[in-house]
Amino acid sequence: MSNQEIRVLFLGETWAVTKIHTKGFDTVQLGGFDDMSVYLKGALNDAKDIEVTHLPNHRILSDFPKSQEELDQYDIVIVSDTGRNTLTMYPDMFTVPMGPNRLKMIKQFVEKGGGFIMAGGYVCYQGFQGKGNYHGSEIEEILPVHIKDRDDRVESPEGVRPRITNPSHELLSGIPSGDWPRFLGYNQLGAKDESTVLSEIKESDPFITIWEFGSGRTMAFASDLAPHWGTDFVTWDYYGDFWRQSIRWLADRS
Repeated sequence: MSNQEIRVLFLGETWAVTKIHTKGFDTVQLGGFDDMSVYLKGALNDAKDIEVTHLPNHRILSDFPKSQEELDQYDIVIVSDTGRNTLTMYPDMFTVPMGPNRLKMIKQFVEKGGGFIMAGGYVCYQGFQGKGNYHGSEIEEILPVHIKDRDDRVESPEGVRPRITNPSHELLSGIPSGDWPRFLGYNQLGAKDESTVLSEIKESDPFITIWEFGSGRTMAFASDLAPHWGTDFVTWDYYGDFWRQSIRWLADRS
């Protein structure tokens, strides 16, 4: 890990799109690509001490660091809307071994002093129909939360607003504790005993949870860092401040 600039490996927040428009007797096939990583990357652009390397989902299988030494060149790993299968599988699935276990690599990365963030979404934590599938994995071990063994989404079309429970924590310095934006949903998690819950949603669901694991630090952010759950979040005045301060805290730098 670097000594000055904070090097961030940001995984996910992209997907390919295939549409079929049926117009009476005729059909038209359309393709596309959605990249929601632009919100976080845009918020970090002005931070001269943070360098972001982004791997969209379709490149993770082939371009994720090939060795522990290569992964350890980063300071922070962020996973957002990237399922366990994408981190587990390799392009050539008929080779034994396929390659190193990336989940174990991330765990060792944190144990040695790295920082880790998981953001919420349809294929994070357990996710939509369990497609995130991180329950029982090394990622659950390093996170400050328990992940359910079922679809863990809480959809809130009316919008729900998180409540800051630890406003004096340095990670939230200068960020108002009231009037956080509303979110359209989140992953329902359970805080581990030794964790610190910075924010809750509804009655007692942890929303922002942190702790130290080995020599590193990790954060569980229960909702989306991009639309759709985070539609109002990405336009909030303190969106960039929150993520920049989170990254610096996780990298153990004030």
